[in-house]
Amino acid sequence: MQRQSNDAQELSRSNWFLSVWVHQSGPIAGCRMLACHSCGCQVNGVARTAKVKHTWLVYSGNLYDTSSLTPANTGSPVKSIHPFDPIRNVEDYAREHEEASRNIQQYLSNPINAYLLVKRLTTDWKRVEELITQDVGKSFVANITNSRSDLKFPTDEDLNGAAVALIRLQDTYKLETAQVARGVLNGVQYSTGLSASDCFELGRQSYHNRDYYHTVLWMQEAMDRLQEEQNATTTSKPDILEYLAFSTYMQGNVARALSMTNELLELVPTHERALGNRAYYQKEIQSKASQSKKKRGEDGDDTAVPAQHFTVAEEKVKTWEEMTERERYEMLCRGEVSIPLEVQKNLKCRYVDRGIPFLKIAPFKEEEAYLDPRIVVYHNVIYDEEIETIKRMAQPRFKRATVQNYKTGALEIANYRISKSAWLQEHEHRHVAAVSRRVEHMTSMTVDTAEELQVVNYGIGGHYEPHFDFARKEETNAFKSLGTGNRIATVLYYMSDVEQGGGTVFTAINISLWPKKGSAAFWYNLKPNGEGDFKTRHAACPVLTGSKWVANKWLHERGQEFLRPCTLENQTADEADVRH
Repeated sequence: MQRQSNDAQELSRSNWFLSVWVHQSGPIAGCRMLACHSCGCQVNGVARTAKVKHTWLVYSGNLYDTSSLTPANTGSPVKSIHPFDPIRNVEDYAREHEEASRNIQQYLSNPINAYLLVKRLTTDWKRVEELITQDVGKSFVANITNSRSDLKFPTDEDLNGAAVALIRLQDTYKLETAQVARGVLNGVQYSTGLSASDCFELGRQSYHNRDYYHTVLWMQEAMDRLQEEQNATTTSKPDILEYLAFSTYMQGNVARALSMTNELLELVPTHERALGNRAYYQKEIQSKASQSKKKRGEDGDDTAVPAQHFTVAEEKVKTWEEMTERERYEMLCRGEVSIPLEVQKNLKCRYVDRGIPFLKIAPFKEEEAYLDPRIVVYHNVIYDEEIETIKRMAQPRFKRATVQNYKTGALEIANYRISKSAWLQEHEHRHVAAVSRRVEHMTSMTVDTAEELQVVNYGIGGHYEPHFDFARKEETNAFKSLGTGNRIATVLYYMSDVEQGGGTVFTAINISLWPKKGSAAFWYNLKPNGEGDFKTRHAACPVLTGSKWVANKWLHERGQEFLRPCTLENQTADEADVRH
């Protein structure tokens, strides 16, 4: 009787939907996947009878009723594990289901929602499978599981990628852990926030990546939320303490790690790892104390100045030159750096016709962003109809974006470039041809030797760390197969607005370009004498909220001999590159 009472208390979540949303979204930190929203069962108290109400699959943005996946026999006993509320409560699910159904892309443009979506179909879904024990339940799970080959459910690797993406955003944009956990990004409330279980998983993923700093941040947040949630969680205090203690030790705070381990052993006195760790921490503290005594003088005075006697000097503000490239990159991504006034005063906007009859009527709107190297932005040069065609053609071809190995010239994936890309040829559609040929009018250069149009989508956390578009001298194999020389110039079309983040930043010259749908940025990668311009080193900032679509057109040296003549001198942009 007591057992029945406990079961009823643990599993009395009546009207608990099993609502599975499977959606083929844009890349989340470089992962293109199908994802479930939430998983659950209707439970009738003591009888513990699970009853599936309905299931929805969302594929390529369309909802399909998959009632055929529902078991004919709805009586499926569920085994009792520790108090189980897989994510939050049914009201939260219903609200989120309705919100996401209205606009799936907008729902997934929130990095917190994107992370939760992946988590629910990996760690949370595994817990749901554990609940269903008899044949009827197993057959239902099998139906969903068998669909994974077609639906491409996220993997544990995808979960790690989603967690890393969220933490990357936290670092780049200096987001407080507590604010992110509450669903607040840069002061804007985007979602209902994270549970203790969600925070715990972020900490656990950080731990597996040996990122003990973020492990501590997120495990501490999980602990704070655990106290707020009381019993409505799947995370336990001992589990959190174990991760916290070891990560704190790895950060060098042995005394604090020992204190947390003792707290853990008060809750679980027989915890084997904690017992072993406590002995190890105690031994290390004793060893350090012994070494400290040896440093004392014969009179018993400590020859070293105690740490508490030091005063913290006022931190010296670094100059731009003293900062690391990573620091400059992140400051530029946050929009904390302004172009100096002595540079701004010389920047101009103008109408450009290039002597082309049509452009006499509808000239390009050119805005100078920088002069040396010369970087300009053209406004309203790619149109909505063209953008939609290009996106539609690119999506089925998307693959993880690659970089060129500077030694071998081979294309390979890299963690510093997280995006999806596809290549389109001019002959495939008139819109692709128009966008490519428009580059000739903007640049007064030929695209006959240019690369195909590269379409790129940066999803949540998608980024490309500082790099050059041109091949350096040591990269002898780069572009060799093309036979068209080095990349002389870049045209970057922006095909979407980005709510937060996603800027293009130039780390050597202190400027940021922000995505504006319909605009295009242009710069020369090579100086007039053919040498690479190292001032063009640039990066794509992580997308905080939204989705960033761009298209690149890389122009090569071959064919530009008379359009941009070479010089022996290293002329500046103003001397050699300005044509109207």
